[in-house]
Amino acid sequence: MTQAPIISPIIPPIVVSGAGIGGLTTALCLAARGFSVTVVEKRTKLEEVGAGLQLSPNASHILIRLGLGKALARAACAPLSLDVRRGETTDLLARAPLHMMQNRFGAPYWVVHRADLQQILLDHVRGTQGISLQFGRSLSALHHSDQGLEVTITGTSQHETVTAHAVIGADGLHSDLAMLLGDTSKAKASGYQAWRGTLPMSAVSPAFEPQRTTLYLGAQAHGVTYPIRGGEQFNLVMVTREKAHEAGWSRTGDAEALQRKLKSWTALLPLIRQMPDWQVWSLYDRAPRQRWSFGRVTLLGDAAHPVLPFLAQGAALAIEDAACVAHLLAQTPDNPAQAFATYQQIRLPRATRVQETARKNGSIYHLPFPLTLARDLVIRQKGGRLLEDYDWLYGWK
Repeated sequence: MTQAPIISPIIPPIVVSGAGIGGLTTALCLAARGFSVTVVEKRTKLEEVGAGLQLSPNASHILIRLGLGKALARAACAPLSLDVRRGETTDLLARAPLHMMQNRFGAPYWVVHRADLQQILLDHVRGTQGISLQFGRSLSALHHSDQGLEVTITGTSQHETVTAHAVIGADGLHSDLAMLLGDTSKAKASGYQAWRGTLPMSAVSPAFEPQRTTLYLGAQAHGVTYPIRGGEQFNLVMVTREKAHEAGWSRTGDAEALQRKLKSWTALLPLIRQMPDWQVWSLYDRAPRQRWSFGRVTLLGDAAHPVLPFLAQGAALAIEDAACVAHLLAQTPDNPAQAFATYQQIRLPRATRVQETARKNGSIYHLPFPLTLARDLVIRQKGGRLLEDYDWLYGWK
């Protein structure tokens, strides 16, 4: 990476709450602009949770610019195409080549295991001068002062109050920082559950074309498959409609219950039955918070605008947020409140559009029969032009 611009050493560190994908990317973007950063994470360590995620060009170009390109190219995969198939029969409805992403937008469309991306970000954070990483600690109080913010950071047996230039909350759907700011609104259950699992690539039949990203559509359910971990593993996600929901990041799924739900998906059932175990998430949704920024404090990623996974943009939006907020802070380093107000003004319309598009996709993916027939006909007619409607999304710079 090129040498970061010099920010006045008088400026205190910027505190980032949360060491997930959004928080770590924010730290790297800020450090690249010359800021000193303290990342605070309430977990004692980053565990390998989740499964695959998709990094479209609007996100991958940012990570490449941060110097992560080579590491990601080893861990991620660039699928040959996006295929859309009928879930019950696996009949092909449309195939959109993904190499056009690189040609059109100047960056690849990658798929990667969440833990691999998080580890790559973490390694770069640890190797970047000016970033301090604190595990097992969280923000418990904020007070504005003439010098900036007085931030109380609490651990299991101690707490300290430090001066921060600004605070950025990247602490997820149930943001503690948002609650500190007085926003006690709750995310709502969406009525969907995601079942996630992985298989060794050697165990997957070539009939499922595992080197492609495939979207399987049915009635009241859909599935997504793609390669991860440098092509060594195969990621499978099944999303079903559910009345009941459970809080928490994940739980072990009942494989037989899933098979009963998808008993009409006869062509895909052999793959579903191969899965040794499932992790299940109840999916939550909320409108974007109408106010993300409070003076020297702001939110990003899921803390500000969680998005359902039907557009594969949750991680990408957080990465975009990180790049945007760092750019604006560098423009007015002495006035973070102004930078954060501008950041919210710029990002809120885009985040809202992504959220609304994801919700719409969720409805389309889960249409009941016979509306599935009309949906499938429209997809067939689009064919290889299937992704052209998303230039506004993938072309973000």
